[in-house]
Amino acid sequence: MCLILFSYRPDSKHPLVIGANRDEVHERATQSAGFWEDEPSILAGKDLVAKGTWIGCDRSGRFAALTNFSGQGDPEEPLSRGGLVHNFLVGDLSSLDYAQSIRGDDYAGFNLLIWDRSDFVYTSNKAQTRVLDPGEYGLSNAELGAPWPKCVNGKENLARLTEQDFHEEDLIQLLADQYVASDEELPQRGRTLEMERKTAPCFIKDPHYGTRASTVIILTKEELRFVEQSYLANGVQSSRQSFRLDIG
Repeated sequence: MCLILFSYRPDSKHPLVIGANRDEVHERATQSAGFWEDEPSILAGKDLVAKGTWIGCDRSGRFAALTNFSGQGDPEEPLSRGGLVHNFLVGDLSSLDYAQSIRGDDYAGFNLLIWDRSDFVYTSNKAQTRVLDPGEYGLSNAELGAPWPKCVNGKENLARLTEQDFHEEDLIQLLADQYVASDEELPQRGRTLEMERKTAPCFIKDPHYGTRASTVIILTKEELRFVEQSYLANGVQSSRQSFRLDIG
């Protein structure tokens, strides 16, 4: 997962609104979003290589999502980061207790968002854990709050969208933004300028590595709406999965 935009307004009509793009090599085997046969409480896509997931929820409305954290110092044989999302969704720990239970040295760099319908927590093995205040946020492959253009612009666009009546399709279109910021605004993380330009947009179109899925999750006080739009190489639209859950 390379981009998560979210609006967290617990006292509003929509306590949580998520728009997220998963960027991955197109050849990596993936199962589209659905309820897992072996663990039917989980609604998520599945990485068929490591058997975890990058974003999902359970039938009660608990939510978790993951991004990789670019950098050095990863362990030689790390555990799958996708297990962090899975383990929260099948457990009953609070967000903060779960964050504090993670052995960060066992994993390559990660950012993790977890919500138990009470506290919304950000945790990472590269940055400080914190309980989030209400607001709009953008998270990619650096610490929460890093001024990457697609995070800054994305959260501003999300804030404008959620101030009015909106639909799942509006969020899918927001996630399809292919704007590339100027070279001076791009992240400085030791990669080539060509690579930073390629991964700069919210939506990445490429024959080998690009946006594989856009996921929208909208929670009200009574229901959860979950939409996943899948993509093939070069941004060609594939299947769409839609779900509604009563969580009141």
